[in-house]
Amino acid sequence: MIRYLIGVFIGVLIFSCQNSLQIENEEGYFNSVTGSLPIDSLGLTLIHEHMLVDFIGTDSISPDRWNRDSVEMKVLPFLLEVKQYGVKSILDCTPSYLAKDPLLLKSLSEKSGIQILTNTGFYGAVGGKYLPDFVQTETAEQLADRWIAEFEIGIEGTGIKPGFIKISVNEADTLSLTDQKLVKAAGITHQKTGLTIASHTGTWKTAIQEVRILQEMGVNPSEFVWVHAQNEPDFENYKVAAEMGVWISLDGIGWAIDPYVDRLVFAKENGILGNVLISHDAGWYDPSKVGGGDFQPFTNIFEKLIPTLNERGFTQADWDLLLIDNPKRAFVLR
Repeated sequence: MIRYLIGVFIGVLIFSCQNSLQIENEEGYFNSVTGSLPIDSLGLTLIHEHMLVDFIGTDSISPDRWNRDSVEMKVLPFLLEVKQYGVKSILDCTPSYLAKDPLLLKSLSEKSGIQILTNTGFYGAVGGKYLPDFVQTETAEQLADRWIAEFEIGIEGTGIKPGFIKISVNEADTLSLTDQKLVKAAGITHQKTGLTIASHTGTWKTAIQEVRILQEMGVNPSEFVWVHAQNEPDFENYKVAAEMGVWISLDGIGWAIDPYVDRLVFAKENGILGNVLISHDAGWYDPSKVGGGDFQPFTNIFEKLIPTLNERGFTQADWDLLLIDNPKRAFVLR
């Protein structure tokens, strides 16, 4: 009898473990501009890039300011270039009212073979230049309803669903009421959709305020991406953020690698690479400039950063963590 009960216990344990693994694999997915896909297909990922950005402001932004064919002609070669380095997915971080164009992204994805994710949310930085007027009068719940609707039925009638939330706040000792509202709206949206919150921020003194707001709402800090964390002067705050579970996004590598080398070495030496995301914040076609201006390639990580850090002891396992495993854990939907 004892042997029989032990056998039953072991059998139940094995079944439970197998069932848990099956459920985890079935539940993990992400929204690309061409549809929902299993999270395991995300692959090597750049988590912060831009195909198109128009800085003219909410009062004047309009799709008439750019021609999709012209943008595609300019951008597509850069996508094909970075695809040769094994990049499989790119998160396009251009927010609403700064020329987010899901149909353009879908076409670029189909023609390049790179999976592209777009976003929902509003951009509060630069003193609210890119916020529509209704943000001032609507509640956080009402703003969240807009973003949740995009997750459920698609963005602006396109049927294309966001893969993450993109907001931004202004650097401040105390967040403005508007910025606090954006964070709360993002928190509500996450709770209803599971979408990860990526917030254009800056220093930890501002990011920690966002994290505290989310914690008060019951949102785990592991659902928050501290965008532009390269602007933090005190590396020790990276350890604080990592201990809380926050994602530390070092995402301006398209413009220079020197500011990132010591930060990434610090992260490796302190065992927090598992909380770090990297990208270029590069691109982008600018409609206000002739021919879209100078497009910054998406290649500095592969051509400059990796060789430099390999000389400092980085291994292929480190790069797989930063470019494959971490993005998958950070942006999975369940």
